[in-house]
Amino acid sequence: MNIKEIQNKLAKFTEERDWEQFHSPKNLSMALSVEASELVEIFQWQKEEEYNENQEKVFSAAKDEVADIFYYVVRMCQKMNINLEQAFFEKMEK
Repeated sequence: MNIKEIQNKLAKFTEERDWEQFHSPKNLSMALSVEASELVEIFQWQKEEEYNENQEKVFSAAKDEVADIFYYVVRMCQKMNINLEQAFFEKMEK
């Protein structure tokens, strides 16, 4: 699946739930910040041995948060007409 197909799926997902009304760039950026914090929280205060003992649980939780982060990044790009792929490569060049 390419980024365009993902964007289409997310637009449909958002429309079905009537979330468009909440998806201003301001709200999306705040939601993105919250999701990034939830990813950090998974690892907060964790010792290496705790991580090693709970890798499957940590992986599952991290995967969910990364997916949420990706959702909000894609939505932000949709709302602001940012070409995500182009923005990525332009930033890499900087």
